[in-house]
Amino acid sequence: MDLSHVLDWNSSTFSGEVITSFIVMIIIAIFSFVIYFVFRKADPYKKASGFVAVISGLVEMVENYTISSMGKKWKNFTGYTMALGLYIFTCFFIGMTGLPAPLVSLTMPLSIGLMTFLLIHITAIRAKKWKYFKRYTEPFAIFLPVNLISMWAPLLSITLRLFGNAIAGYCLLTLAYFYLEKASSLLFGFIASGANQIFLAWLVTPWLHLFLDMFIGAIQTLIFTTITMIWVSQEDPDEEEVLTSTSVKIKA
Repeated sequence: MDLSHVLDWNSSTFSGEVITSFIVMIIIAIFSFVIYFVFRKADPYKKASGFVAVISGLVEMVENYTISSMGKKWKNFTGYTMALGLYIFTCFFIGMTGLPAPLVSLTMPLSIGLMTFLLIHITAIRAKKWKYFKRYTEPFAIFLPVNLISMWAPLLSITLRLFGNAIAGYCLLTLAYFYLEKASSLLFGFIASGANQIFLAWLVTPWLHLFLDMFIGAIQTLIFTTITMIWVSQEDPDEEEVLTSTSVKIKA
């Protein structure tokens, strides 16, 4: 069976962004198995060091951030937070390799946006049961069409935010490569080698990749995961947090 068309970046079966997304997921899966086997062999009675200490510190940091954003009862949400954040950041980072960036395709931001959207409404249904549907008829039943339309606002917001930042970075890098190659040809055209066309690109674009793929990627990862945690936890808030905030209001 000929599978050559599957690996073709321009294939109509799978776009380059989709294939790169699969590569990202495979990388994350391999990394997860490595962590599993390393920690399985680690001695829990000895002070962690090296790779084990770094991963332990990272997990603890994400866990503390999840609890502070969502409440203590959402501690187990840490795993999803880490998986989501790692996927988004790696999708930005892999753009530095020259592979098609997954988030440049609307399919990828929409897919993870749908996951957040489903988590919000599944959490709401589990917490409020049949009262969940009351939100669509408030304050009056006549507002049902408007409420049904506004229900999709979170999905559009987080999807377009992530997609917009990814496509903006892609456009800036494309323009930078194009004009820097033109400038190199004009300034160093006397050099016989074709390398003169990309000389300036070699000097400038690595810093642009570092800023757009690493720094902006990290910020967008933090924003997306934070918004997801806040929106999901709002549908089923931690009882201790609610009681604390209520007591503070009464005292005030």
